[in-house]
Amino acid sequence: MKKHFFVLAAILISSQLQAQQDSTSLEEVVITSNKYPKKQSETGKVVTVITREQLEKSGGRTLSELLNTISGTTIIGANNILGTNQTVSIRGASAGNVLLLLDGIPVNDPSVISNYFDLNFFTSGQVERIEILKGGQSTLYGSDAVAGVINIISKKPAAGTFNIYGDITGGSYNTLQQNLGFSTRGKQADLSFNYTHLGSDGFSTAHDENKTGLFDKDGIEQNTVSAKLGFQVSPKIKATLFSSYSRYKTDLDASAFTDDRDYTGLNKNTQAGTSVVYKHKLGSLHATYNYNKAQRLYVDEPGHISNPFSSYSRADYTGRTHFAEIYNSWLLKNIEILAGVDYRFNNTDQSYYSTGSFGPYTAPTLAAKMNQFSPYVSLVYKNNTGFTTEIGGRFNNHSEYGNNFTFTFNPSYAISNKVKVFANLYSAFKTPTLYQLFDAFAGNAGLKPEKGMIAEAGTAVTVAKIFRLRVVGFYRNTEDAIVYTYNPALFESKYLNVSEQKNYGAEFEINYSRGKLSIDANYTHTDGETTSAFDGTGSPIGKDTTYFNLYRIPKHAINFSLGVQATKAIFIRAQARSISKREEFIYGSSPEILKGYNTIDLYGEYKFDKVFRLFLDLKNITNKEYFDIRGYNSRRFNFTTGVRFQL
Repeated sequence: MKKHFFVLAAILISSQLQAQQDSTSLEEVVITSNKYPKKQSETGKVVTVITREQLEKSGGRTLSELLNTISGTTIIGANNILGTNQTVSIRGASAGNVLLLLDGIPVNDPSVISNYFDLNFFTSGQVERIEILKGGQSTLYGSDAVAGVINIISKKPAAGTFNIYGDITGGSYNTLQQNLGFSTRGKQADLSFNYTHLGSDGFSTAHDENKTGLFDKDGIEQNTVSAKLGFQVSPKIKATLFSSYSRYKTDLDASAFTDDRDYTGLNKNTQAGTSVVYKHKLGSLHATYNYNKAQRLYVDEPGHISNPFSSYSRADYTGRTHFAEIYNSWLLKNIEILAGVDYRFNNTDQSYYSTGSFGPYTAPTLAAKMNQFSPYVSLVYKNNTGFTTEIGGRFNNHSEYGNNFTFTFNPSYAISNKVKVFANLYSAFKTPTLYQLFDAFAGNAGLKPEKGMIAEAGTAVTVAKIFRLRVVGFYRNTEDAIVYTYNPALFESKYLNVSEQKNYGAEFEINYSRGKLSIDANYTHTDGETTSAFDGTGSPIGKDTTYFNLYRIPKHAINFSLGVQATKAIFIRAQARSISKREEFIYGSSPEILKGYNTIDLYGEYKFDKVFRLFLDLKNITNKEYFDIRGYNSRRFNFTTGVRFQL
């Protein structure tokens, strides 16, 4: 496996080419880094953009598959069956330490243990672009932004009287997806609407280790709708109403290597909100409110009994979030100021019932809530010599654990229009979740937030829009990390602030685009360790011990992409991905090694005119068998084909 990495690394260095599915120049304008539009050349933060053009040239791919090609980013389960519960990790961070944003608004699910949000609720046809901002971003975005944020920016109404767009795709596992949307924009108002349907027979979630051939297929049926209505109240004031609803039902298996033919999951997400933007001479004032409701229902019917102790079970989880924020930016000649405050209210209702050989069992109902109030401020100074620095802080008041403070220090220096160096220091935090605080068996109302100290340094080199190189080293130390503990002597489990986690590594990215050729590549090295008085199972070991903690995260990851615009109508791309071996956590036993793997994909499209685009995407063409999660299948060779249109 090491030989493959050395060969690929040599190719990357010698060719001086890059691939991240991102031919971004330093002059591209981004929003996520400062909450207002800013050129990448003017910020020392590490930002990557997946543009609309790249999304259009990735027909049939999920957002998880696209994010998985970004340096330092791992979506665990991205290539398992559709509907798989996927965990987002940046630079080795554990679940829930990457904050997802929808149009700059935090989204999460307070009913899950780690507070993450289900990526399956997003469909690529509804997305305009994606901005990935790495490093500790709690000053601007609050809790959970420990390793970074991913801002999914929805499609905006296009100029013109009426625009219709959509796609129809089909492929392996009897998968069929239809996406249809329209938008219109006038002087006083604009409107956009999008609907997506997805259906797939799928394949067995669990791996049939003994090759019995008896495991059934696990499919998915999903419907997603979103709408946005904007009003130009005055030349300086615009108000927007937005809403979305997504519902999918998926077949599940009992556990790793274990089939279940009548176990299903029903997942629903409802969002609605409003925003008002007032543009003044020095900047803009933003006010936003968003309501988010996530529901999960898991039912295991008695028809097929995979577990002799449970013939029927029903688990019902609901999480609700109210988010309100107001902030203002002042953009002066050499100084930029951002000041704001946000309020978050989370609550959850959870219940579980089962019956089996030991009779019926009803778990204690969990009904809990918490709120946070957080003012923050950020100041950016820049001069004419190329020096820019950002200093900021956030004060967080939490209804359960009290107060904490985070800061940001981001200096950078542009040596010329071609070279930039930066060295950033952040602090960040993750609040305890409602489950960790109030679960009847393991909850601990005395938990403190996890506190992270993050450092990164690097350089970016850009030659016009032809060549771009970025090298970044990173380090993150998290104190008061929350872990699940179990004392077998007392038969007692509890969440405690007991460990210290360290993650460190480096990212190497190159982009080359000239004429008909575009080459993108990236390499990420990630390592880490945990120091705790509890072992990997949560059992006490009497003294602090250090052990490796990057479960399911590869130490080495390489992505490579070569695209050729053969003619005005024909585009062809080859992609390769190489992942090193990983460790899989096994409760009560030593970790198991997941083998490394290499995959190759081929993509081609033909543009008939400005309206229609036909594409074919061949994935894992070598039919490689690999596992991102022990005991659960990943996709072998599969394909997607379809047509996109825009009228």
